[in-house]
Amino acid sequence: MEYVLRTHDLTKTYGGKTVVNKLSMNIEKGDIYGFIGKNGAGKTTTMKMILNMIYSNGGSIELFGKEADDNARKKIGSLIEAPGLYKNCTAYENLHRFSLLYGGTEKEIKDILEIVNLTDTGKKKAGEFSLGMRQRLGIGIALLGNPEFLVLDEPVNGLDPAAIKRVRDSILNINKEKGVTVLISSHLLGELAKISTKYGIINSGVLVEEMTAQEIESKCGQNLIIKCSDADNAINVLKNKLGITDAVVNNAQIEISSGLERSAQINKALVDSGIEVSDLHVYNMDMENYFIERIGR
Repeated sequence: MEYVLRTHDLTKTYGGKTVVNKLSMNIEKGDIYGFIGKNGAGKTTTMKMILNMIYSNGGSIELFGKEADDNARKKIGSLIEAPGLYKNCTAYENLHRFSLLYGGTEKEIKDILEIVNLTDTGKKKAGEFSLGMRQRLGIGIALLGNPEFLVLDEPVNGLDPAAIKRVRDSILNINKEKGVTVLISSHLLGELAKISTKYGIINSGVLVEEMTAQEIESKCGQNLIIKCSDADNAINVLKNKLGITDAVVNNAQIEISSGLERSAQINKALVDSGIEVSDLHVYNMDMENYFIERIGR
């Protein structure tokens, strides 16, 4: 397993307040890692520590399998908050100017314009671009120098649906055609769900959960929810009497993803075993509800 980024107990405090609290993140090569959390949860602070824009107060960062240093960070392209552009220059001219700093050939510039869908902007100045076009140009600038890892902080924030789709398509192209690993933060759950291969959920500076897209898909869908007098004993009854092995206790209630059609049989088995059942119902857990349960409303 090849990791592009690993953090270990990464911590940041401001004025005695812990903004990022012992965060351990794992991003494998080829991932599009959706970093999910409410505004103020610690997403941007974490990214800035990874990029060495601010210092941590504890923990460590590994990049490409080694302790993070300036050489490793040269392999990273980033867009944190709004892109800084030359407003009186075209998209091509912006990329050309930034290429003097970050590297990049004429062919690479033309390839990037195609990837971020800005080949048809001609002589239009960046100051006349829409917000979505500016975001895509910012991503294009982050791609100069052929980075292996791209860090994007809320790249679709404030965009209309059409602009969001163009940015999303650009990110997918970057990942698939150039093989770039992507860390992307957002509070727009539906958009991340369309591109992410892995997720990290952060709440009040704490990484609540980390899982692949396949894992979260298996957790979503219909679940049988049971509230009873003795959850631990009920788990044993379900396993030993009915062969149900996927029952788990969550917030003092039992969740089962299989055997939904056997609800009456399940209820009888628990009652016959002396367990009082106060509630039994089917709950449709979609991805948005799953995330909201973990980050709060």
